[in-house]
Amino acid sequence: MTEVSSLTGRLLVATPALADPNFDRAVVLLLDHDEEGSLGVVLNRPTPVTVGDILEPWASLAGEPGVVFQGGPVSLDSALGVAVIPGDEGPLGWRRVYGAIGLVDLEAPPELLAAALGSLRIFAGYSGWGPGQLEDELSDGAWYVVESEPGDVSSPEPESLWRAVLRRQRSELAMVATYPDDPSLN
Repeated sequence: MTEVSSLTGRLLVATPALADPNFDRAVVLLLDHDEEGSLGVVLNRPTPVTVGDILEPWASLAGEPGVVFQGGPVSLDSALGVAVIPGDEGPLGWRRVYGAIGLVDLEAPPELLAAALGSLRIFAGYSGWGPGQLEDELSDGAWYVVESEPGDVSSPEPESLWRAVLRRQRSELAMVATYPDDPSLN
């Protein structure tokens, strides 16, 4: 069995060729990637549901736009909290995933984390891949893999994140940001 190189903390940016409507122009932050599979959240799918509507105690800590994001097509009835906490030590109720990015225990009292939180996003559901499934999609050219930045989690304009992430790349990927929404109109 070949060893899987971890992509935890990296971004999967959907290529224009990706045909799955769940991931059209999606930017996925990988929270876990190993030989058992991969798990991430889509960073650019805000919903009209406010955090206060489903997790009222966390509403005041959620970054703008203060809504729940659709993390992916799996387990839409569950919630994940992702927060950026700078520094070496995080508070009780937060587990570092990569760099300053970590998962929030939404069962913990929000006041345990309030002083330390740099930003918080709540995701309904997640994106998941079984063993080897993501590697197959990468081989098929469905995703670009790029470095994440802490600000990606709390982008104030999540709808424009796909273009913004591509535009900041120092390669031919920057040109993909100009790809039209509907190439047939070109």
